[in-house]
Amino acid sequence: MSTRTSSFDLAGPDRELSLREKEVLRLVVRSFIDTAGPVGSRFLSRRYGLNLSPASIRNTMSDLEEMGYLDHPYTSAGRVPTELGYRKFVDELMETTGLTPREKQLIRVELERMVRDTEDMFREGSRLLGRLSDLLGVILTPKLSTGVLDRLEVVPLSSTRAMFVISMRGGLVRTILVEIDSNLSREAMDRVVPLLNERLSGLTLEDVRETYKPRISDIDDLGSGIIRLILNEGANLFNEPAEGRRLRYGGAQNILRQPEFQETEDLRRIMELIEDEADIIQLLEDSRQEPAGNVGRAIITIGRENTAEKAEKCSIVSARYRLGDAVGAIGIVGPMRMDYGRVVALVESVAAILSGSAGEQQESETDQP
Repeated sequence: MSTRTSSFDLAGPDRELSLREKEVLRLVVRSFIDTAGPVGSRFLSRRYGLNLSPASIRNTMSDLEEMGYLDHPYTSAGRVPTELGYRKFVDELMETTGLTPREKQLIRVELERMVRDTEDMFREGSRLLGRLSDLLGVILTPKLSTGVLDRLEVVPLSSTRAMFVISMRGGLVRTILVEIDSNLSREAMDRVVPLLNERLSGLTLEDVRETYKPRISDIDDLGSGIIRLILNEGANLFNEPAEGRRLRYGGAQNILRQPEFQETEDLRRIMELIEDEADIIQLLEDSRQEPAGNVGRAIITIGRENTAEKAEKCSIVSARYRLGDAVGAIGIVGPMRMDYGRVVALVESVAAILSGSAGEQQESETDQP
């Protein structure tokens, strides 16, 4: 994984842009997003009916280029936005494009019908993000270690085999298959498991992992072997599942069709990014994200603001969602030339639905300790 801590800051010139400069910049960015081609002054004049001559628009575009908001590719007479131009656009000039009633209904129906199976809901959510944005949709499930333990259950499968069910507030569930070296009896479990819950419930899984030994070591095992198993295997039982199991993708083929990724080197980089789950996870959990308490608000990182070098020609729109006490993240990855207003609306809508369904959700993972 090739990463860096980003100190890149898209800071513009000291002076504020004039109203004319803001309007021309907004229309250049908007037109480039729509056409993927350099935008000329005559095109702007004809398309938007500006009360400005092509010469006045051209002079304004030249001023914006000198300030770093636009670039002049090759010998074309048109301009394209720079990273700084996109940053100015999303911070001050962008109009959020609301979803259509049909799209809102589709998202809600598709996700809420899977509310009792979060694995399917996360998978379908990433596919919806990818399909409706025509880019790459990603969903990162919350870290179990940040959630609060609601209850621990032990389900006997045979005389020496059992399933530990770790349920977190908000609906996240992890199941682990274990071998018990003594016969399990219902009477022993009915006496031992409530004591375990009395000692451990209400703690974060991280706190449970760090303090379970002194909390339960004095409990009489009653010949069940459960306490002995937890004392020996607690580090695995209460551990965070592998990072790769937290990520769901949708629409990888969409991003590969974008004109920005048709050159061999650019295609190689975006393919490496898609295949590197650790990079995607880092980007969604990057320090640029707002505090975990600010759930549901879209965050936009552009180009070199992203801390993974493979993503330096991409923009990422992400938001956090909450399941109980645990926080996950969703996002859309695409070229810098993306329809930011629409993508923001998509990300915030899905984050709101995931958070609103938290009380009914459940994620199940079956592991061997």
